[in-house]
Amino acid sequence: MNTNQDPIFPKGNKTSVDYFTGNAWLNVLVPKDETGSYSIGDVAFEPGCRTTWHTHPAGQILLITHGQGFYQERGKPARSIAKGDVVVIPSLVEHWHGATKDSSFTHIAVTNIVENVAVNWLTPVTEEEYASCHVTA
Repeated sequence: MNTNQDPIFPKGNKTSVDYFTGNAWLNVLVPKDETGSYSIGDVAFEPGCRTTWHTHPAGQILLITHGQGFYQERGKPARSIAKGDVVVIPSLVEHWHGATKDSSFTHIAVTNIVENVAVNWLTPVTEEEYASCHVTA
């Protein structure tokens, strides 16, 4: 029986500490397809976990399936995101996403790939940047 608290997919493999602050797991649902144009993964974040700042050369779509989190583009305030939300990330926009300090958070990431590159990892989100985020209704 699947309740609202049960994950849709198994947790997957632990992500690299080079690209995440805290613990996250990636389950690759669809590896890079034969055209080399996209991949799909389920990413589960523990409370307080977040990505580093990064960009995608051809954008990304996040489908939020569990919990509460934040999405922030460089130079803009962070926005609250939660189960049922969809985030469309434009190409080359510097951003990060992750869980709130009090909630786990899971999303399905549809990542477009250009010339074999899906993501360009940048610098960690500072504690000050993260602390400035607020959950909104």
